[in-house]
Amino acid sequence: MIIIVVIISALAGFGGGFLSFSLLSGETPGLSNLLAQPDNSDNNTQIVTTQEEAVEAVVKVVSPSVVSIIATANLSAAGQFGNPLNDFFGNLFPGLNYPNQQDSQEQEIGGGSGFIISSDGMILTNKHVVEAEGASFTVLTNDGQKYPAEVIAKDPVQDIAILKIDKNNLPVVKLGDSDEMNIGQTAIAIGNALGEFRNTVSVGVISGLSRSVTVSNDIFGSQTEQLEDVIQTDAAINSGNSGGPLLNLSGEVIGINVAVAQGAQSIGFALPINLAKRDIAQVQKEGKISYPFLGVRYVIVTPEIKAEKNLSVDYGALILRGNSVNEPAVTSGSPAQDAGLQENDIILEVDGSKINTTNTLAKIIQSHNVGDKITLRILRNGQEKTIQATLGEKS
Repeated sequence: MIIIVVIISALAGFGGGFLSFSLLSGETPGLSNLLAQPDNSDNNTQIVTTQEEAVEAVVKVVSPSVVSIIATANLSAAGQFGNPLNDFFGNLFPGLNYPNQQDSQEQEIGGGSGFIISSDGMILTNKHVVEAEGASFTVLTNDGQKYPAEVIAKDPVQDIAILKIDKNNLPVVKLGDSDEMNIGQTAIAIGNALGEFRNTVSVGVISGLSRSVTVSNDIFGSQTEQLEDVIQTDAAINSGNSGGPLLNLSGEVIGINVAVAQGAQSIGFALPINLAKRDIAQVQKEGKISYPFLGVRYVIVTPEIKAEKNLSVDYGALILRGNSVNEPAVTSGSPAQDAGLQENDIILEVDGSKINTTNTLAKIIQSHNVGDKITLRILRNGQEKTIQATLGEKS
């Protein structure tokens, strides 16, 4: 498992800068015509375009579906956003003057990107782009139109949120299959770079798969969040790109841009689009996102963890508490507690599926539904046991 401290690429305040973190589509018509040209020879084959032409074609077709998201708030209530904005932004951007708390004035406090996933106005973005409590959100489309947006669902586990604007007949993206990605394939990122350069395009490759990154939100709280199975790319992801699409050369969305590695060069991360497909379907059907929940905090056992903890196995999920009282090994009142799971238990398998760095406990749980009964094979004090658990709903 690779653990990397990252900066989530949302925009904090106007004028650019990072929020410092220590995180069912319709068909897209016409793309196939742009990516290939008919051959006039007798065999009636097609001439494959150059990569440059392919990228240009993708951008031309997809850009109308990419939007900017702007967060605004009445700064008379600035205290609800954590540290005083004057202090934070003053340190980060010397010379920027924010109004005093007694002033009653709407100001931009952040922003990001998103993309249209249904013609009636559903938009997919990152959860941290719309995390500020009390803020209102505006969507700016590629043609310069502004629409008030409602946050209709937030994924309780993944950094995914869905917004809705009151507009029909919108151009939508086509969702690809992120399970079919390969390291080295071309990747195209589009987003609202620095909060002022709308639909900025960057091109690179998929440089890694199934990464695990740890992020913590230092502005709107200090909670740590683990993002697993994410895509690594060297396509430039800038401040404000959060929530924008990562595309392949077929013009399909394969990821949702989410973060960059702190202090690194050209290391960015995107959530696989397949993680969002379930959320989209649930919102369209039920109006909310329901997530299965076990209720343990764990670390994946590797040969290094085995040696460090003097364990008898080099795979599984070791249940451990965190460094604070808010990070218990087993959540109180959770399905895990009801099933009798304890700190230092190692969950070896779920329903016969072995847990390791590529098949994590979170990934297995996410493949189930609320209310599903699962069978856990665990190792406790050197003895293997089998226990049953019924998954609850993540709040």
